[in-house]
Order: sequence, then structure tokens, then C-alpha cells
Amino acid sequence: MQEHKFTTFYEPFRIKSVEKIKQTTRDERIKFLKQANYNLYLLDSENIMIDLLTDSGTGAMSSQQWAAVMLGDESYAGSPSYRKFEQVVKEIFGYRHVIPTHQGRAAERILFRCSVSDGDIVPNNAHFATTLANIEAQGGKAINFMTPEAMETSKNVPFKGNMNIEKLEEKLSTCRARIPLVMITITNNMVGGEPVSMENIKAVSKLCRAHGIPLFFDACRFAENAWFIKIKEEGYANRTPKEIAREIFSYGDGCTMSAKKDGLANIGGFLAMNDGELASKCRKELLITEGFTTYGGLAGRDLEAIAVGLNEVVEEEYLKYQVGFVKFLADLLVQNQVPIVTPPGGHAVYIDAGAMLPHIPREKFPAWALGCALYVEGGIRGAEVGGVMLGKPGKPTATPSEGKNVENEDDAVENDDVFESEEEEHEELFRLAIPRRTYTESHMRLVAVSTEKPALKTFWFITCHRKYCQSEYRKAVVYSTVLSATVPSCATRMSRPLIGWPLYFLCHVRVMQGRGALVAYHENFHLSLVFSWNTKSQRLVYTEKTQVILDIFHDIYIPLESVA
Repeated sequence: MQEHKFTTFYEPFRIKSVEKIKQTTRDERIKFLKQANYNLYLLDSENIMIDLLTDSGTGAMSSQQWAAVMLGDESYAGSPSYRKFEQVVKEIFGYRHVIPTHQGRAAERILFRCSVSDGDIVPNNAHFATTLANIEAQGGKAINFMTPEAMETSKNVPFKGNMNIEKLEEKLSTCRARIPLVMITITNNMVGGEPVSMENIKAVSKLCRAHGIPLFFDACRFAENAWFIKIKEEGYANRTPKEIAREIFSYGDGCTMSAKKDGLANIGGFLAMNDGELASKCRKELLITEGFTTYGGLAGRDLEAIAVGLNEVVEEEYLKYQVGFVKFLADLLVQNQVPIVTPPGGHAVYIDAGAMLPHIPREKFPAWALGCALYVEGGIRGAEVGGVMLGKPGKPTATPSEGKNVENEDDAVENDDVFESEEEEHEELFRLAIPRRTYTESHMRLVAVSTEKPALKTFWFITCHRKYCQSEYRKAVVYSTVLSATVPSCATRMSRPLIGWPLYFLCHVRVMQGRGALVAYHENFHLSLVFSWNTKSQRLVYTEKTQVILDIFHDIYIPLESVA
């Protein structure tokens, strides 16, 4: 008998416990956002309807994990819970020394504290924000060697998270003495949660060993990376995720791990390595800030839960669901014509906010603005992965001189200090990280609906300019009489006449001095009108009209003056 092929996506688990979601209105969310100074991190979590800020520690633990919690032994030293934890880590990762920490960034701090000195360089396919900060805290410099494809968000290639081998080789050849270790982040969180291929890992490992440099993994999403290798890389289709993971780590010398991701736990992490001398230094550092070496800032029950979670996360049924669930949301957004990083990764969908909000220059943080808009429209919280997170506002296309208008790109002043020459410019991404085993298909549909055109009640205004150069702005006050005077000639060609509409409103709009344009858009009638500002007459002049349905959030501008 042929096996039935289900066409409906469904969760491979039953739900035993539910948590109430507070329902809020749009007006309430606007108030909450203002109170938080437009900072999504300062919102009270009970005022969030669907929280996709992070997948770190926010997932649901299984019944087996909760049962393990009750078995946790809280002895200060020599706990059997640690031995279970250590055994599972060694079985999957293969490293001799296992040092528990309260979470991944603690493992990073200890590793870099014991290995990085002032002036050192640490290459990576892309450092996460905490990894970068911990390196810089020791006086080191974190360098990202991403592949060119990683910066092309719409390009569909299977392993966009790969390390740029050519750049790595060049750096190892020229700066060997300044490089204490090399890191690979799996999956590559900063470029859309994209996986790293086994071929690329092997190539990095070969280079590191040729130069005598240790290779460490940021392994917080190792199981998802192993799954992508299984389904996308030739020769691994018949291997289990656990076997693939073991091969991955065999090419390295150690790893840091946040068990709040692919450990399926609410807290915890570890540092693992083969170097006994380095492990001894790390344990001494652990004692100062985390705790004894067999608990590392964790309760025995947490160690038990992680041990179970690490075994559950490499199950094929779970990984098929997890990656499929992320793709489900990605497909819904694509249907809504939302620009996303493709192909979708294993833990989150990344919206290309720069492409979605081209009218907002990078120095105004479009990904942050998108996050504010999405919360207002649907009560959904995500995370900006761009200029704010990286502390890099982006290189402006042009910088006006004091009291001088910039009329063309030739007048631009380049700011070469914003980005290092060996690094790629970052994208403005907005991450929707899906907590594991927490939300359902219906929740993702709500997220997708919230990215559709919001139900605007008035006109939204944006300034339009080629490459959106910085310039001085002139404020203009627009009345209904202006619109009535400028568009009656085209009214008969519209589906609904403009004259007679309740157009009386007052709105401050920013019009670029010199060569600017103004777009007025009415959502109810899908009508877009384009005006230019005549500097001589000091008035808006109608230039053209078009009848369009604008892209999602295309005309929304969220003020960010209070976001410092």
C-alpha cells in the first residue's frame, strides 16, 4: 500500500499547555511604541501579540525535557546532571573538554578572554553582535569574510553563509602572527541564517591547519546547518543530521554554543575544545564569573534539559518541521511581494528592509522603522539586523556641506571610515526569528497579513530622490485647496474623482530642496499622485499621476528622532 502524502503542513507534536496572548488595538500599540521611544526592546512583552524578536531561549521545551528538569541534581560539584550533559556534548561535538556556561555569550567572553590580545584579528564568515563585542572588549578586531552572494539578498544559492576562502587565505598569509583563531558561524545569522557547506568548512579547516591556527565554530544553530547540508549538498542525503554534525566539528578545534537555540532550552550554553592548556585557562576564568566547572552558572535541572534537547534537535522529523515552518512563513511573505533574503534559513525569515523601504536612507535606519510599523499594524515584534545592531549607520551617498545644497553625486563627500576596506557593507535586514515549537501556522498567517498594506486613513508622504542623497529639506504645508487646484484636469481619468473627497487635512511634509518630489498616496483608492516643489513659486506642482497598489509599507515613515 502506498504511503499517503500529506499536502498540509502540520506540527509534529501535540500541545499540552497554552499561554494566553493579550489582544491589543492599533491605537494602544501606537501608545505603547511612543512610550518605549520607538525601541522595540523596551516594549513590555505582555503587549506583544506575536514575539519574533529572537529564537534564543524563547522556544517550548518538550515533555521529556520537563521530566528531565525534575531529575536535575543541584550539587555544587560532581553533579550527575553534569555528567549526562558532558556525555551528550562529547557524543555530538566530539571535543574532549566541555565547559558549561549560562549562555553562549558567556562562552564567547571566556574564549576570547583567554585567547585574544590587543591588536589581534579574528576572521569569521560573519560575527554575531555579541561575538564582535567580546572580541573588541579584548582589544581585538573582528573581520567578516562573507561571500559576494551573501550581500545579494534576492539571489537564490544554497550556501550563502560560506566563508570567503580567497579573502581568508590572503589574511592568513599576511597577518598570521596577529590571528589567534578563526571562527565559522553555523548557520550564518548575520546574513539571513544561511547555512555553510561542508565543502566550505573543509576548505577553511585546511587553510587553518596549514597555518597552524585553531578553528572554532559558533555552533548555536549547528543542527539546522547539518540539515541543510543533508538536503542540499551532494553525498549527504543518506547521512543522519547527527552524523553530519559530528563530521562538521571534526574539522575544527572547538566551539562556543548557546543551548538556547539548537539546545532547545530556555537557558544555558557551553564552551568545548580539544586543547587541554586552553581549557585549563578557560576553567579558571569560568570560576571567577560563572561558577564551578561542573555547573558553570547553570542549575542541575538546566543541564538535564539541555542534554535531552541536544538529542531531540538532531531528529530528522523535528528538523524537517523546523526548517519547513520557516519556509512556510517565507512563502507567505513572498506571496505578498515582501522582499526577503532567499533562500530562507533555518531559524528566521529576514526581510530586506532597504529594498522594502527605499525612500528611507540607511542613516535613518529603515529596518528599525519597519519593525515599528510591523508592531503598530499587527502587534508583532522582530529584530533589526542592520546599522543599529552593528553600530554602523552606513556610508551615505552624499554628505552636504554646511549651508550648501548637494545637487549631484559628484559633490558627495566619501566617508571611508565607516567600513573597513576588507569588509563588505552590511544590509538593512529585519529578522523574524521563530521560537521553536511555540507558534502555529495560524500565527504565521497573521504575521503575513500584517505585512500587507496597512489600512491608512490619510495620505502618507515620502520624499523621492535618486539614491536618496542627504540634503537640506524644506517644510511645506499642504491644504486640500492645493490638491484641488493641481489635479482637476486628470480627475475624469480616475476611477473615482478627487473633487468632492474629504481632502481637508494639514500635514507637514519634507520636500527636498533643489530637485525633489512628493508622493501622496491614498490607500482606500490605491491612488498615487506625484508632485514637485517649485522653489520659485514656493508651491507644489502636479507632475504626473499613476494608479498603483504600492508595496507593503512603501509609504510609511516612522520617526526615529528619539532612538539614540
